[in-house]
Amino acid sequence: MIRKIIRIDKEKCNGCGACADACHEGAIDIIDGKAELVREHFCDGLGDCLPECPTGAISFEEREAPAYDEEAVKKAQKKVFAKNQAMSTHTGCPGSRSMQIQRFETPETIKSAPSVEQLSKLQNWPVQIKLAPVSAPYFNGAKLLIAADCTAYAYASFHQDFIRNKVTLIGCPKLDQVDYSEKLTAIIQNNNIQSVTIVRMEVPCCGGLEMAAKKALQDSGKFLPWQVITISIDGKTIE
Repeated sequence: MIRKIIRIDKEKCNGCGACADACHEGAIDIIDGKAELVREHFCDGLGDCLPECPTGAISFEEREAPAYDEEAVKKAQKKVFAKNQAMSTHTGCPGSRSMQIQRFETPETIKSAPSVEQLSKLQNWPVQIKLAPVSAPYFNGAKLLIAADCTAYAYASFHQDFIRNKVTLIGCPKLDQVDYSEKLTAIIQNNNIQSVTIVRMEVPCCGGLEMAAKKALQDSGKFLPWQVITISIDGKTIE
């Protein structure tokens, strides 16, 4: 049937996940860092997701689509509710589900901990992507680190393993609700960047930062060495 349904512009989408959270029917998922309408028969065409999108990636269109299946939506919602009840009381974005991480220290690990003061490896300020100037002396010849802000808290040796000898930029696409790609493109285009390292968390909303960095590399027209490193919630690197 021909009906009104949402359309997601993947070029504009930054993967923040706000639309998926706003869609009570569960029609939208975040796949490979982009929002996608994966269940057309779950979309009621009312557009609760539209005002939540920070980049204007969502609009209405009229086209051939399956009819809205209210019964299927209710059944799916019951399944999701039961699953969330079994895991926790959290029903929103998986990246914001509360959990307690158990840490156990043995006498050996306490004894081996270094007693000398650890020095920061940070070489630049500001570090927020939104605040960083496009042209700054420290970008000249820099190895650029683009990191989700949670990574430094989750990964214990973040300064030593990632910040050391790099210029650091951090951000969170879910909280900032902006598309970082334009700013990052300008930084890469206007400076002699040597390489780019992207460090993100395993949660889906972090895909927005990865996609923005990759798009910036592509749009800059430069061929630079780059890598993506994913950190788990319990502070380990994921291969």
